[in-house]
Amino acid sequence: MSGVADRLREHVRMRALVAHSGGPTAVLNASLAGLVCGCRGRYESLVASAFGFEGLLSGRLTDLLSIPEERWAAIRLSPGSVIGSSRKAFEPEAVTRALREAGIDTVFLTGGNGTMRTALELSRRGVRVTGIPKTIDNDLAVTHHSPGYASTAYFFACAARDIGMDVVALPSPICVLETLGRNTGWITAATALARRDEGDAPHVVLLPEVRRSLDDIAAEVERVYRKLGRVVIAVCEGQLDEEGLPFGADVDRPEIGHYRLASNLGHTLALALSAKLGLRARAERPGLLGRSCGEYARPRDLAESFACGQAAAGAEGGVMIALNAAGGTFEVPLGDVAGVERGMTPEFVADSQAFLRYLEPLTGPVEPWASTLVQEIWRRG
Repeated sequence: MSGVADRLREHVRMRALVAHSGGPTAVLNASLAGLVCGCRGRYESLVASAFGFEGLLSGRLTDLLSIPEERWAAIRLSPGSVIGSSRKAFEPEAVTRALREAGIDTVFLTGGNGTMRTALELSRRGVRVTGIPKTIDNDLAVTHHSPGYASTAYFFACAARDIGMDVVALPSPICVLETLGRNTGWITAATALARRDEGDAPHVVLLPEVRRSLDDIAAEVERVYRKLGRVVIAVCEGQLDEEGLPFGADVDRPEIGHYRLASNLGHTLALALSAKLGLRARAERPGLLGRSCGEYARPRDLAESFACGQAAAGAEGGVMIALNAAGGTFEVPLGDVAGVERGMTPEFVADSQAFLRYLEPLTGPVEPWASTLVQEIWRRG
């Protein structure tokens, strides 16, 4: 019998476990569906651990291969995580011991760079583990882009477009749109997809890769206001000033050496700009809606998430599945991605058009509404 057939028979006798870690996305269940599809015929069972490794440690386990195949068509399109996720840190030794006791041979971990660090720790303890990429922040190393990112990027681009329409209809001097993204500007930069004409929102885009003083931001906002009479600002939740501080915002999750997230960055920045410029300002914060809105899931994002899960089922462990520019999958050693945060490249920070050429194939275009500027109507009068 061929070596391939021998390995297949070996897989069939094995039990696998899957766990999700970190924030869910609009396409996370697509990668789970792909994994289930890829594991059929390869594994005796694919056990889901509820809410990260909490299920493994507490006995909350269920075999996903027992769920009828026709059910997965609906699950695949659902946002969130049907098996739950977790941000809790689990002790690798306790997890490894529990895996042995449960007779689990293989582990699939879905998440971002922190999750891949956990995967690497388990791999070093002899666990056969494969990482499945998932992060709206797009900050995983090596992979061209991350499942979940395109859908969230598209959501915030549409949000910028529609907020722009609102402030044209009822002019509001300053509107701050706070985006997700942690320490990187991948999502914030994506709001520029909404721009077609000079007056289109967003008018000012702030990226965490470039720290800006309040005075510097205020000067740019004032220039735009004098020209257009309105300013929509896109800013990431992790934006810092020139001293590395979040403009006086409340820190939600402090970490060693820098501020990870401010809980009210957009609101605080709006108040500060209003006080400095003497203009009315407000903030909009879609927050978790940006990552969980299934209506904005991009078809390519769904397909690639499914493909990553399916590819993981055939991996030999010690790797994360990654995507190339065309959406094809390949394997990268866990050590190359574990705990590595990828910010926007200097080229993309300096050249928004180069970045949009990278992004638009992933999201598709953000179409403008038929009615653009109110001023056009009055010019016809």
